Amino acid sequence: MQRPNTKSYFLKTFGCQMNVYDSERMTEALVRDGYRETDDVANADLVILNTCHIREKAGEKVYSDLGRIRDMKDVRKRNGKNTVIAVAGCVAQAEGHEITTRQPAVDLVIGPQSYHRLPELIARTENTRERIVETEFPGEEKFERLKAPRRVSSPSAFLTVQEGCDKFCTFCVVPYTRGAEFSRSAATIETEARELIAAGAKELVLLGQNVNAYHGEGPSGRSIGLAELIRRLADIDGVERIRYMTSHPRDMDDELIAAHADVPQLMPFLHLPVQSGSDRMLAAMNRKHSAAEYIDLIARIRTARPDIALSSDFIVGFPGETDADAEETLALVRAVGFAQAFSFKYSPRPGTPASSLETQVPEEVKSERLQRLQALLDAQQAEFNAQSLGGTVPVLFERRGRQPGEFVGRTPYLQLIHTAADGDLVGRTAEVAVTEVRRLSLTGVIAAA
Repeated sequence: MQRPNTKSYFLKTFGCQMNVYDSERMTEALVRDGYRETDDVANADLVILNTCHIREKAGEKVYSDLGRIRDMKDVRKRNGKNTVIAVAGCVAQAEGHEITTRQPAVDLVIGPQSYHRLPELIARTENTRERIVETEFPGEEKFERLKAPRRVSSPSAFLTVQEGCDKFCTFCVVPYTRGAEFSRSAATIETEARELIAAGAKELVLLGQNVNAYHGEGPSGRSIGLAELIRRLADIDGVERIRYMTSHPRDMDDELIAAHADVPQLMPFLHLPVQSGSDRMLAAMNRKHSAAEYIDLIARIRTARPDIALSSDFIVGFPGETDADAEETLALVRAVGFAQAFSFKYSPRPGTPASSLETQVPEEVKSERLQRLQALLDAQQAEFNAQSLGGTVPVLFERRGRQPGEFVGRTPYLQLIHTAADGDLVGRTAEVAVTEVRRLSLTGVIAAA
């Protein structure tokens, strides 16, 4: 039973879709415990920062925010009001007690495997004024205890199916902040999927740090892979679209490739990080695949689904990267052709093997290489989007736009598209004729019946 709404909370989310999902589940737990959401951080009884530790600037942004929140907490205290400050997510998991040492105003540090305990830990710190650091890895306990009905704010809903990673790429903190790979059972995922559909979702976005490594318990007790899970979810009434992210090339098996050809609800979009086109750098990153293997994998995927849109991640300036290595990355991009991609300069993450390497690349060199890579990727994205001009695509509309009568949705290829219409298109899928192509989005009109 939900308690009377007596306290307010402000929640800020950094980073990936997994953190967005985690924030949604924390919100459900807080609302069930009697909290109401506010967008006014200065007047919140509880402030939560759900953090990301992938890049250095993200972590520093958290401490910058904490300084301002500490000042707000002091003001509220002088006015006789208590404020609880909580840091959740991957920075919490990675830095633990260091956070409370560096910023004593923080009352609670809670890792991503423990957020189901958030209400009880908040109550404990309020009652005892104890500063709590909770960064254990209880695994399935989290999902078993998240029984609140799912809420949806968009027709596209996130659904975590897998957490953690066993790959130990030398640049990555995920195995240390999210733990070993853990897959939820198919039954619990299907139950949550039905709740999301009943609440208004039309599209399920399956999440995992290494989602295509999914190996959850199936209905007969045997382990099933992501392909079979997708087929089971596609059989649920009301599921119009399915996507998944983020994947690893080593776990892209034949069954999953076949699902892209066979399952109509599985959208023709794949985010498959490669990180580099240099075999030397891939080995240094501990990726355990070569550039040629990646290109061959893409060819097999395109044979199964010729219209698939590809996305990837790239790290520029990994320790020891030479001009020749950077050119090999550009060559891979030209060979594959991406609809979109994310590229970043390498930044050392404390505790990862790559952070201690002495062959760090100068910042100005990284910047120049990143500029050249992004110019090529931007040109490929523009070319991919240009192919849509004059065509008609089914669009699932997710929200209203900024202008009166404007709606924003996504094509099967994850392109943003804007259109104007009478009535309410949110939650509906409609055929849209593309009339204009912009750098990051499309514009269209509802096609005649």
